[in-house]
Amino acid sequence: MRTGNIPFRFDMSDLLSRAKQRFGKHVGEVTLNLPFVSFAVSPKSKERKVAQELVIRLADRRVLSAWECCDNCIDDALNSLREIRGILVDKQVELADLRDGPLYLLVEAMTLGIRQFLTFEELLNSGNEAPPHPRFGDFHRPSDVRQAYFDGLEVLRGHISRCLGQVAAIGGIDAPKDGLIVNYQGDWQIAAYQAPALTAEK
Repeated sequence: MRTGNIPFRFDMSDLLSRAKQRFGKHVGEVTLNLPFVSFAVSPKSKERKVAQELVIRLADRRVLSAWECCDNCIDDALNSLREIRGILVDKQVELADLRDGPLYLLVEAMTLGIRQFLTFEELLNSGNEAPPHPRFGDFHRPSDVRQAYFDGLEVLRGHISRCLGQVAAIGGIDAPKDGLIVNYQGDWQIAAYQAPALTAEK
């Protein structure tokens, strides 16, 4: 069951600040939208190619759209997220000569989101004061921990989907820019992000 709660917030302050500094005054052929900031870029041919590959490899990953129901599903999803993070890191290596480019920034946004979600998930299971919870069938996490995980994963899916929409734009792919994954499209879920200083000071 999904409650729509936001159990944690992404901290992208440094990344968003760098995006504004690098691209804030650029005039480009592709407009990208991130939480709190939009900018125009002119992708290199290599960035277009890598962006297309990323969309192909990630668009149909089950973990980005599946409906978990038990702890075994959660464990499988966590493993899949780690695999996706591995793919993204490989692409960062491939883009090492374009570290200041827009695609590297978007890939970094996705890896950062996954890392912060995994940290959140670890914290959910680190409470030493929690009473022992006996395993029953496929359920070995307390129900409140399981629910917080489900809600957190929904937030992460929305984040990755909208990032992939921007990646698709760089790749020149005809796909919704507001989210590549069905059911995770629309405006950025601003409440799921810590406001960077450049916004908070206004």
